[in-house]
Parts: sequence; structure tokens; C-alpha cells
Amino acid sequence: MRMARRVDRRAMLKITGGSVAALGLTAAGCGGSGGSGDGTVTLRYSWWGADDRAKRINETIELFEKKYPKIKIKTDFQPYPDFWKKFNTQASGGNPPDVFQNAIGFLRKYDAKNVLLDLHQQAKAGHLRLDGFRAGLEKFGEVDGKLLGVPVGSNSMALVIDKHIYTKAGVKPEPGWTWDEFDAALKKIRDKTDRAGDSGMHGVMYMYDLYLRQNGKAFFTEKGLGFTEADLTDWWTKAERDTKSGIVAPTKKVVQAKPKSAVTAELAAGEFTWDNFTNRYSAEGKSEYGLAPIPTTDGKKTGQYLGSLMLSASKRTKHPKEVAQFIDFMVHDPEVAKIMGYDRGVPATTAQFEAFEPTDPVAKEIAAYEESLVASGVLEPITPHPAGADVCETAFMRLAEEVGLGTRSVDEAVKQFFTESKTALGS
Repeated sequence: MRMARRVDRRAMLKITGGSVAALGLTAAGCGGSGGSGDGTVTLRYSWWGADDRAKRINETIELFEKKYPKIKIKTDFQPYPDFWKKFNTQASGGNPPDVFQNAIGFLRKYDAKNVLLDLHQQAKAGHLRLDGFRAGLEKFGEVDGKLLGVPVGSNSMALVIDKHIYTKAGVKPEPGWTWDEFDAALKKIRDKTDRAGDSGMHGVMYMYDLYLRQNGKAFFTEKGLGFTEADLTDWWTKAERDTKSGIVAPTKKVVQAKPKSAVTAELAAGEFTWDNFTNRYSAEGKSEYGLAPIPTTDGKKTGQYLGSLMLSASKRTKHPKEVAQFIDFMVHDPEVAKIMGYDRGVPATTAQFEAFEPTDPVAKEIAAYEESLVASGVLEPITPHPAGADVCETAFMRLAEEVGLGTRSVDEAVKQFFTESKTALGS
């Protein structure tokens, strides 16, 4: 659910005809929310992303301000890592934005720090509608009885493949295929093409979570980790073995190819990622890319759930009603969906889902993929992540990469991961 391209300020100026003000951007950390003598309220709104998302979001803000002329929005955005660095500084200083983009890994963390507003009261007052959401997504931002975030879009883990390479190898993924069948497919791809079968899933925390869920566990419980050192040792040992056999791309080459993916860099025939990221592959690569089903342990259970970007509010906001009205508009208004498309995932509400009719093949495939997940009944609830989950994810990615590069043994990496996670989770 990440978006980490660096913002190109020159490109932004070009888009807006040379005026940053045209996008409503403000200097970092300038001022707080406030009001004026004529009753106009100003809200600060922050998100992560890059210039294209900024352009789209600011178009939606123009619509909002026409409908609510007494509410003005100041915007601010950064790439994903920079966003959270800045937000943490703002939250620690008691000056977070009134409303901001959020993700499940941060709900308990910032709730524990008394940063997040429980939006249930605004929903009860009629300022925020919680009906009309797809597939139970209205519950996604609920933690310990509090509504800490409202979904703006949905996504789910998928296997993104280079269709031409899969066809050349004679591999056709089918729902319910097993991990053994997946491994056999990777070997066929290696033997019949010039590619590794996979880019290396073993550092993708959310993919490992699905594998654990297929086996009756989960990456997180509500208070800590839901798996053992032995479990992770098996996972990363297999990663080493698969890389040495050539069915998984060499980690060094995958790292060197960044920011391009291993798939578009023609190092691997597929990789596991969020379904709404599929757009990047068509933009980066020269082939045709598509979505394939998640392999299973028993031929049935995928462990999947719908993830989501959310909008959350600051507990310190002086304008909870107006914040709720803003969130309501962003998740329900059909015109917003027409502008945003699938930039933040498939629209979370039925009204927005039906308002945006994708015309390009990739967006159509994303929508069809998520509809198939709902129809097949494979989706499960997600376990709310404990405070410190974001630190665990960072450690998981870093240590898996070190194992792949050969700079740390599996045993050392596993022990280090559990040490860092126990510290982060306070367990």
C-alpha cells in the first residue's frame, strides 16, 4: 500500500503553469487549522504520494470547496518515508494535520499516542456516513471499538505477471493452485525462458502474512507477533534455496534495478504486490502485465483480505464536524471517484465504485480481480496491527534483503528480527 516515488517539484511547477499555489501547497509545517471572522474554517490535509496524486487530490478539493465554501483546505504531501518522518514530528509536537492519509499499520501506534480522533461521534451526528461501503470496508478502520480511519479505496495482494513470459513457459495460473504447483511453474519459467520465475517474495511482510494465515497463524496478533523463530527460519531458508536454484531473481540485481521493479527490468516473470500497483508495470515496462491468483496451501484458503488507504483525523482538531464532512465527501462523492480513478485503490464505497468506469485494460483487470475475490468468498478479516508494526515491517524488509545479499545468515537475521520486533512491540 506504498507509494514512494520522490516528488519532482519542477514537474509540479510545469503541471500547474509555474504556480505551486495553484495546487494549494503550503510550506512544511506552516500554521495550524483555524477560522476567520466570516465563519470560514481552514483544515490542514496531508498525504503521501507524488505529483500525479497531488494533481488529482487538488482537483477533488476544488469540488469540495465549491460545495462547502466556508471550509478551506491547506494541503501538504511527501513521498511515503518522508511523510511519516514529518507526521511523527508534528504529532510529537502536538501539531498534526486535521485530516491525513493513513494505513492500518499506524492506527494502534498513533491511537496509543493519543493522536487519532474517534470518528464514531461524528458518524452518529450525521456528518459522516458509514453505509454504502463495499465488502465490509466500513469496519476496516475500527480498532478496540473506536473508528480511527475511513477507507478511501481497497486493494489486495496479488501475483503480478509478465503475461508473455508465462505464456512462453506454458504456465497458466488458476485459482486454488498450490505452492508446490507455483514452485513447479517457477522452474518451468527458469528452464524455458531467460527469466527467474519470481522477484523474491520473502521480504514482503504482507505476503508472508497470507502464507501464515493459510496455515492458521498470522504475522501479527493484536499485541505482538503471531509466528515463531522456527517459522521465519523455514521461510528465509527457502528464500536462500530458491535464489541459488535460479527460480528467484538474484537479490543484488533486484536491488540494483530499483526504482524499477524486477518484473519490468526483465529479471523476473512475476512478483507479489498490491493489485492497484499494477498500473506502474505498464508505465515502466515494455511487455503486457496482468494479475494472477495467490497460491494456496490446501487449494482453497488464500488468507487474503482487502487492505485500504484511509483518512484519519487529529484528536486535536478544532473542527471535528468539518473534518468529518471532508472525509465523507472524499469517500462518497461520485465525482471524486471520476477524478481519482484507482490511484488509491478500487473505490471503497459502492457509489464511487459505480461512478468510475475504467477504460484501460489494467484498471479493468484490477476491478475484475477484486470482484472475483469478493464473489469467491476467500476474503477474511484483517487483524489490526499492534503499535510498532511499522518498525517490524521495516526490519523484515531490511533483513530479508541482507539474507539475499549474503551479508547476514538466516539464523542471524531471524534472531535480529525478533530482537528488534520485541523492542518495537514492547513485548
